[in-house]
This record gives sequence, structure tokens and C-alpha cells, in this order.
Amino acid sequence: MRGILGVILIFILAACASIGRPSGGEYDYTPPVYVKSNPAIGSRNVAASRISIDFDENVQVEDVMTKVVVSPAQKAIPSITANGRRITVDIRDSLILNTTYTIDFSDAIRDLNEGNVLDGFAIDFSTGDSIDSLRISGMVFEARTLEPAQGMLVGVYSNLSDTALRTLPMERIARTNQLGQFTIRGLRPGEYRIFAINDVNRDYHWDRSEDIAFYDTIINPWAETVVITDTLTTAEGVDSIVTREARDYFPNDILLTWFNEGYQSQYLKDYRRPERKKLTVDFGTRSDSLPELTILNGPLAGASSSQWARLNAVATLDTLEYFITDSAVYGMDSMLVAMRYLRTDTASRLVWGTDTLRFSFKDPKKSKGQLKKEAKERERKIERILKEREEAGDTSKTILPSDTIEIKFLQFSSKSGGTQELACPMWFTTDQPLLVDTIPESIVTFAMMRDTVWDTIPAPRIYRPDSLRLLSFKADYAWAPATKYKLSIDSAGLHGVYGLWNSRTDFEFTTKSLEDYSALFVNVSGTTDSAFVEVLGRDDKPVAVAPVRNGVAEFNYLAPGDYYMRLFIDRNHNGIYDTGTITDSISQPEEVYYYPKKIVLKKNWDVEQSWDIYETAIDLQKPAEIKKNKPKDNKKRRRRPDGSYIDERDENSDEYDDEFDDGYGEMDQFGPGSYNGVRNIGNSRNNSVGGFSRNNRF
Repeated sequence: MRGILGVILIFILAACASIGRPSGGEYDYTPPVYVKSNPAIGSRNVAASRISIDFDENVQVEDVMTKVVVSPAQKAIPSITANGRRITVDIRDSLILNTTYTIDFSDAIRDLNEGNVLDGFAIDFSTGDSIDSLRISGMVFEARTLEPAQGMLVGVYSNLSDTALRTLPMERIARTNQLGQFTIRGLRPGEYRIFAINDVNRDYHWDRSEDIAFYDTIINPWAETVVITDTLTTAEGVDSIVTREARDYFPNDILLTWFNEGYQSQYLKDYRRPERKKLTVDFGTRSDSLPELTILNGPLAGASSSQWARLNAVATLDTLEYFITDSAVYGMDSMLVAMRYLRTDTASRLVWGTDTLRFSFKDPKKSKGQLKKEAKERERKIERILKEREEAGDTSKTILPSDTIEIKFLQFSSKSGGTQELACPMWFTTDQPLLVDTIPESIVTFAMMRDTVWDTIPAPRIYRPDSLRLLSFKADYAWAPATKYKLSIDSAGLHGVYGLWNSRTDFEFTTKSLEDYSALFVNVSGTTDSAFVEVLGRDDKPVAVAPVRNGVAEFNYLAPGDYYMRLFIDRNHNGIYDTGTITDSISQPEEVYYYPKKIVLKKNWDVEQSWDIYETAIDLQKPAEIKKNKPKDNKKRRRRPDGSYIDERDENSDEYDDEFDDGYGEMDQFGPGSYNGVRNIGNSRNNSVGGFSRNNRF
């Protein structure tokens, strides 16, 4: 018996010591399910300011400050916490009598373990005898790029005056989810204006520097009772069909495109004297009116800057450089300058004001090491001069001071390098303003290579295209493909404002051949307005722009590669994209459309592409590869029998990235969606419809 018991004990110990890998369980795809709340959804005559919401599993609430909103807008931020299967909301403002309250969680709720998103969950209750139940749904995009607006505040006003947007808080609000979708709830019948803003200072109304979108027409929400069909499946797998009544809420296809007026307060940001001969002034934003500078001390006291300096400005006119040209001025270590300029006052108006600025500069003292180094350099130079003389048969030992002074030349260089694009001008830059606006033809030699021999030809005109950009020069020319050119500037032909001249400069470069390029011809349909097509790189930025003429946009010199396309309607025929305005006048930003596929261009290929800008719904146009505001990646987790989890990326993650399906439902459906495209709103029905068209907006 003792032997038998010993054998049994050995088997038991062996079984306990064996190492095995537990198998995984099923994937958990489903978001948390609403169970109950206190007060219940749709309750009336509610007096308690604490709301508890229970789910069927442990939950978490993410980004409460940016995703969860309470309507009407709250002055004191509500406290929202998750503990196990319960979410608790404490409203800190006093409840308003006879008012419908809505707590909209957007896509903030996830289950604790898998992170599955419960998108669009909201509860509502009333402090009076009735509850307002109408809704408005839609999407918000950035006007210029059609990027979904994430976490943007969307709200309505029943006060239809133009000043309500700037002075009053929004009456009912919601936030967009990661797909730019929103639903504003708790509306009573009536007329509304709808806006979307990025409410930076949380005052629930628009400030002029904030992004904004607005709808063109007044909205009058309504609802319809419909009969829908559901399929129920028993535990034995038997299906049965039932019908029930539900409510559809309209409008549910509102499209808002946000823009920024570009308003910034104008102020003096910085001023300095980085070099003895140069002053730099920075402003908060650009100004169409240049400042007026007057020197207050020195021999030219009372003189304006036009008498002692030349202005060089960047394209945005918010940074100005003044090259001091008068030696009596730049010889001063300290300058007092009165600057009169436009600045923003407390009422956000541009008014003229004057500041007195002190610009100081002292030549840096040389260290003993620097002086020692310069002395050694001078000795080496003298030795070199004497050696050269001796080799030339000159025995003179006299060294003049001018022999050891290094001559400085004006720098005039090309930005193109050794390769020149066929369809582009040649650009030059200089290190100081020149005394001329156009390079004299007499000092320019231009030649092209013909059969290994340089053939002199008429030179292109080299000129300064912008009077405020003093250091940039341009040469327009019809370049021949696959050709070598040489452009020479004679020595001492160019003179700068500080008395320097150039040394002889030769620019040798070769143009690309036609075989190096691809050509793209876009046949545009759907619009008869003035329009421009932009070819975009992977960074969503234009690499080429062409007008649509007779329904075709042509691009003849594109480098091979992968591209995307965008079109904008040029309503005012000025050739550039214009954003919207809402302050001085009211206008929407110019319409933008994306070609929904990638364009692949190969070397020495011509591609002809047809594009109906209305064929694809506006919310589905922008290709996923260049879309920046994508939903957060949704990992799926496998549960082990012991309760632990294995994190795995979905095996079809590439497909999900392309379709933007990351736990937010069917992405080919407009309307805030969650699991299987159903918007979970407690006890109400999904109100989503198909994809957007621009026609819904006008």
C-alpha cells in the first residue's frame, strides 16, 4: 500500500510541475452595454445633480475635458469618474428649472480590458414636466484639407441675431468624435443657427482668433415615426422577425467646414540689432501698412528710415530687416528710433501708436587666442608672398599693409545648384542689397553647349521680382531639355550698398530631359466654375497647381512618384484659395474636393485621369494614406483562461486603416456610429444615413 501511495504521489507532483501554455479565448469585439441609470434616461422632474450610469462590464472614460459635454453649457466643469461598471457625473452648477439636460459622452467610454469604444452614448433627463427630444446630426471637416474635426464644439442658438455668436454661450452643445461626427440633443421645436468652434478658453462662444464653421441657413429640426424590422434569434438558433415603431430625427446630414479668419493681435513682438549694419523688427502678425521709423539721435536725428536704410521683408510682412546704408548711422553704438506702427487696442481695433526703441551694438572684443591666431595667419601670408616673389625673381622684402588685408567680395549665388527644372525660373540670392534692381546685360554672358562647344546666346533678364525682397533675383527662360548651360557674371559688375563688388562668378548647370518627367492630364467634370487642381505629395501639400481650362487641368513636368489630387472652386477668380469670413462680411470658405484614389506616375509616362468631383460623397473623398486625423488604433485582445490577456493587432489592420474602421462602425455610413454601425444612445434608434454630398449643404 505504501508503494502504491508513493507512485500516486509522484504522478500528482509531476502533473503539478508540468508547464503548459493556456489557450486563448474568443476575441471581444463588443463595446460596453448600457444597463441602467439613476435618473433613468428620459426622466422628468429630476432634482438631484448626481447621475450614475451602469454598464454590463468594467468601463473607463477617456479625455473627459475634451470629449464629454453637458447641455446646457456649464460654467463649473462637472466631475465625471468611472469606478468598475459605473460612471458617476456630478453637475456642479445649479440645475435650471424646466430644462432638458443632456450628457453626451461622444466616444469617451471604453471597456476597461479590451478598449472597445462605445461611440455616441448620451443620456437625457428633464427638471420639468416635459422633455425636449429633437436632434440635429452632422459632420465637421477642415475646409482646406477635409480632415475630420476631432473634439470640436458644435452648438446652436435660438437667438438668431448676428451678435449672439460673439457674446452669448451656445444653448445646446455637443462634441465631434474621432470621425468628425456629432449629434446635438435635447432640442425643442423652433429655428436655430448652428456653429462649430474650437473653444480654446471654454467660454462656449466664438472669439475671433478661434476656428469656426457655420451653416448657411436656419435649421428647423423635426422627427418622424417609422416602423422598423428586427430579426430575433432564440438560443436554439431559430430566427423570428418583429416590427416596432421608432423615431427618425432630422436634419441628420449637416456638413460644416471650419476655417480660421487668420485674425491675430498685432503687436511689437521683438526688436534687435544682430549686426552693426542691420536692424530686425518682428510683429505678432502681418500688416498691410509698413511701420514708419525715425532716428532720434546722432547726425541724422529726425530723418526717416528711407534716408538711412533699405527695407528687406519676408513674404508675410511680419519680420522686417533694415539694412543701414549710412555710415554715420551704423557707426553709432546706440540708436534711438521712434517707430510708428499699427497695433491692436483693447477693443480689437487696429490703431496707430508710437514706441521709442533703443538699438545697441558693440563690436565683440577679440580674445588673446584670436589675436594670436590672426598674427600667425599674417606671418604665414607674408612668408607666402615673399616665396612667390622669390620664385618670380623679385628680391624685394617690402611688405605693405594692403598686402596682408583679405579682400571681401559681394556674394551672388544660385539656388538651383547643378540641375535646373525645365518649367521653373532660375533663382539667385545675394548677401546684401544691390544698387540695381536689374542685373545689367553688359556684365552677363550666357552660353549653351552644342556638340562639345560653348555657343554664346542672348542672356535671360535677371531682375528683382519683389521690391520688398531685396536679396532675391530671378531669371525667366524657356530652357531646352537635356542641355548644359553656363551663365557668367563679370567681376566688379555688381555693387552692394556697403561698397563691396563681386568676383567673377560662373554658374554651370544642366536641364533635365523630357524623359525624366511624367505628364498628368485631369478631365474634370461636375463644375463649370473657375477651379484649380492641386497635385499633392504624401504630406498633403501642393507640389503643382494648374487651372481647369475647358474641363482639363494639365501638368507637364511632374517627377515620377505617388501623388494625390485636390480641387478648389475659385469663386472670386483670384487664382488662390480663400478662406471664409464672418466678422466684417459673411462668406463660406471656397469649396474643396479630393480625388479619392492615389495617382501613380512613372518616368516618361503620360496619364489621363477623369474626375467627377461629385461622384464620391464628400466625407469619403480624402484618401486614407494622407488623412492625418485617423481614429486611434484599436488593438484586439485575446483572453487566457487564467484571466490575463494577449494584445494582438487585428490581422486585417491594413484593411482597417484603409477603410477607417477602428471600432467606430461602418465607415461608409454617415452618422455617428459604433459597433456594427449602430449608434448607442441608450434606448433610441440610430439616425444615420448615407454618405455626404455637397448638395446637402446648399
